[in-house]
Amino acid sequence: MAKRQMKRVTNGRSTIYQGEDGYWHGRVSVGVRDDGRPDRRHVQGLTRAIVAKKVADLEHARTEGNVLRPGPRWTVAGWLQHWLGDVRPHIKTTTYDGYERAVRVHLVPGIGAHKLTELRTEHLEHLYGRMLTRVTKRGTTMRRAAVHQVHRVARKAFNDALRYGYLTTNPAAFARIPRNDEALLETEPLTVVEIKRMFAAAASTRNGARFVIALALGLRQGEVLGLQWDDVDFDNQVLTVRRARVRPRYEHGCAGTCGHKYAGYCPQRRETRPTTDTPKSLAGRRTVGLPDPLVALLRVHRTRQVREKLQAGALWHDGGWVFSDELGRAISPRTDWGRWKKLLQVAGVRDVRLHDARHTAATCLLLLGVSPRTTMALMGWTDPAMMQRYQHLVAPLRTEVAQQLSAFLWEEDVPPAARTTEPRPRG
Repeated sequence: MAKRQMKRVTNGRSTIYQGEDGYWHGRVSVGVRDDGRPDRRHVQGLTRAIVAKKVADLEHARTEGNVLRPGPRWTVAGWLQHWLGDVRPHIKTTTYDGYERAVRVHLVPGIGAHKLTELRTEHLEHLYGRMLTRVTKRGTTMRRAAVHQVHRVARKAFNDALRYGYLTTNPAAFARIPRNDEALLETEPLTVVEIKRMFAAAASTRNGARFVIALALGLRQGEVLGLQWDDVDFDNQVLTVRRARVRPRYEHGCAGTCGHKYAGYCPQRRETRPTTDTPKSLAGRRTVGLPDPLVALLRVHRTRQVREKLQAGALWHDGGWVFSDELGRAISPRTDWGRWKKLLQVAGVRDVRLHDARHTAATCLLLLGVSPRTTMALMGWTDPAMMQRYQHLVAPLRTEVAQQLSAFLWEEDVPPAARTTEPRPRG
């Protein structure tokens, strides 16, 4: 039987023809490629009916805007590695580290062998289930918050694949994730009494002013540790947040001879990332007023640091840090966290997270009746929803509301506008 030849089509219509190889072929115009040339896709099959079905499906996908982009047919592992390289210049170092760990430790071993276009929602759900039963090095099961973090990374990575046209739907968008009961627990900020006890304990603690700033002004850990003396204006009683200390990362400087597995314990360790980064957001670069007692505390702290500098002599590293170790070097966030826990014990205050100091400061602004706009500026927020997350309805506010309701609903001297009248009888 003579083979049918493809007719030239000039109006972009789909064509179906039988080639000299004996197979049926179809070609469908679905748009324009990146270089401006027509994007005309090819399908083939043993019979005309098979090809006609493929052509119809491709035309329907074109109408719905669900045609996959031409290019590599990724595996999940291949796409995730490519995606990490794409996003790295646009995100902070600490954010990238979280993404990279989620990809390397969980996503690639768990679902990396699938073809990207064949990844299904149930594959992700099964991965999350396996993660919850996995026993960590500490002998405990993985926290649900860690599963949520992995899910957020997967959702973002596959959203970008969808945006670039390598997927038609995001499988992570429909995945059910385990309920995070830890996130449902309400943060209880420190009370005013507890804050004052922390202030008293901090007064006799080296670098204690660092925690006073956290509780009074709500600066993030990295923002406090990134402060330099040039950022503190004693005359105008303000400090400016310009940078944030990031978690250090080290490499061995001993060529592997020190015997330590982790580079952080190497006596000749070298830091492989910058000490600081820009604040978390554009709003994070801000100027905050200093209360008089905090100004006095910082003056005392500076005097003590000058005395330490003289004692250290040539060993002093003059980095200009407001809060430094005994030799003037920037403080590690892990060391800072340990000192917070110790200060809680010295002050006799219940165990709370270091980040709860920020919740405490935000709630104090709520108690003082500070306007939302001013609160956002002081805390370095761009999203008003953050106030709902950080400001808590503590006992004094609950009591005040109850007293206002009591006066409004039960006391005799009710405002005239609040009085109701009995309905008049009809007729």
